[in-house]
Amino acid sequence: MRQALTIGLLLLSVTPPVSAQSFPSKPIRVIVPSVAGGGTDITARTIAPKMSEILGQQVVVENRAGAAMIIGSEAVARAAPDGHTLLMGISTMTINPFVYKKLPYDTVRDFAPLSQIVSLPNVLVVHPSLPSKTVKDFVALAKARPGTLNYASAGVGSSLHLSMELLMLMTGMRLEHVPYKGSAPAVFDLLSGQVVALTGTMLTVIPYIRNGRLRALGVTSLKRSSVMPDIPTIAEAGVPGYESVQWYGLLAPGGTPREIIAKIHDAASRATQDPAARKRFLDDGAEPLAGTPEQFAAVIRDDMAKWEKVVKAAGIKPE
Repeated sequence: MRQALTIGLLLLSVTPPVSAQSFPSKPIRVIVPSVAGGGTDITARTIAPKMSEILGQQVVVENRAGAAMIIGSEAVARAAPDGHTLLMGISTMTINPFVYKKLPYDTVRDFAPLSQIVSLPNVLVVHPSLPSKTVKDFVALAKARPGTLNYASAGVGSSLHLSMELLMLMTGMRLEHVPYKGSAPAVFDLLSGQVVALTGTMLTVIPYIRNGRLRALGVTSLKRSSVMPDIPTIAEAGVPGYESVQWYGLLAPGGTPREIIAKIHDAASRATQDPAARKRFLDDGAEPLAGTPEQFAAVIRDDMAKWEKVVKAAGIKPE
């Protein structure tokens, strides 16, 4: 009897849980915490077909928008940690803990990072009536006229707002913030000259850069964008170390077994590097990634530390 028990314990110690061995046993839901048609949604739907093929189960994208992506994120945080409910997360989740008084989940504890899918730089653009041709020119002008220049954002605490706050923190310049409800009205007022600067998403501002209605000064990533390689990075244009990128990535509920994490990560990475998916991402100005779950977890921790400092420096009060 004792020998049988010993053998049984040994087998348990080396055999993965049955749930991990049989995963996936049913369709996998990828919760997108925003409306259909946005970047988060497009990213999920781009990799879902290939992931379905690799995993042998349908990967279904489900939109649960609302409350700055908190509703969809909470649904995943509360789901069973069996790998069948995933979140297509966005870098905003590393900002939310510092702009909202109380979240219904813990961003680190309640999620298991699986695979960072893509990163997307923003672009610092100015109205062409401004004399600034470079980032250095812009910073010098702002310092010479403190508080007289303004910039638009997609709202207080948005990634586009904090991108500019980070730039001000690192350069010592001060601009007046004009928040809008979304990026579209912010860009509209920049085009009309109501505001003079903005850090905007690639997809939003590229058409206006190309037709000369906006002037690009720098991209917010550490590497130049493959979409517009002639635009320097802000870091190389005079603000060393500056980086503020958006990213999309898959996460599972906290406590998901390592074996399941590894299996989903493999499928997501292969789907991201699929030629058709890579082309779609690159055409949209996004850089496909292939890091490990551990690297993704480090990105989340580092981003949270950075944005906590920026939010405090900007004097943003949690809602």
